[in-house]
Amino acid sequence: MFYCKVDYRVLLSFSDWLNKWKDRLYLNFVASGRYKYLVRGLWMTLRITFFAVLLGIALGVVAAIIRSTHDKIIEEIRPGFGKFLLRFFNLIVKLYLTIIRGTPVVVQLMIMYYVIFASSTNAMMVAILAFGINSGAYVAEIIRSGIMSIDAGQFEAGRSLGFNYIQTMIYIIIPQAIKNILPALANEFIVLIKETSISGYVGIMELTRGGDVIRSRTFDAFPPLLAVAIIYLIIVVFFTKLVSMLERRMRNSER
Repeated sequence: MFYCKVDYRVLLSFSDWLNKWKDRLYLNFVASGRYKYLVRGLWMTLRITFFAVLLGIALGVVAAIIRSTHDKIIEEIRPGFGKFLLRFFNLIVKLYLTIIRGTPVVVQLMIMYYVIFASSTNAMMVAILAFGINSGAYVAEIIRSGIMSIDAGQFEAGRSLGFNYIQTMIYIIIPQAIKNILPALANEFIVLIKETSISGYVGIMELTRGGDVIRSRTFDAFPPLLAVAIIYLIIVVFFTKLVSMLERRMRNSER
């Protein structure tokens, strides 16, 4: 027979550690309903992300159409006001992409809040605009790459059906491009969720800020920060799983 010797000092120390953690969790999340800071912060994070994604897609589609149109047909257009206008809008879009992609999003957010909309009291609206404009620059390049990947024969097919250039883009090119870049757009949504964690710089009670408020009340940094990290991880894993399912579905539909 074999006997297992139990070191009761180890069990007691583990029990003490476990009780201390229970007390820390109670203090940080249960006492005074402090978990509500995380709940409200998560709701704010999801709202900002959702509306910023919509704005980013709208800006990205417009910018991508201008850039791809310029690259595809600028040499075919006869000199005149139309060609000048296309070059002008293409220049504006290139400046937009260069500035937004070349500067940190936190700086853009603070400029929007403290300079451009300094008189505004709607911090959520300012954050949506800042993140939407930032996301639009990246979405524009994603969509432009999708448009440029479409075979030139598709444009000719649209013309043969009697569509003009704009109609061909709307009814033939854009739907095919969106199908090709949906996974990339979904990944941009995931990145944007994590980027909203800097909204606390302008006083917005988003998820990370909620954890920071708990820390300031309890003077215990690790539990609230750990909870924030776990929530972000769960969100990212969930949407990553959705993206992988979307990619698999798209592959199956092409067979």
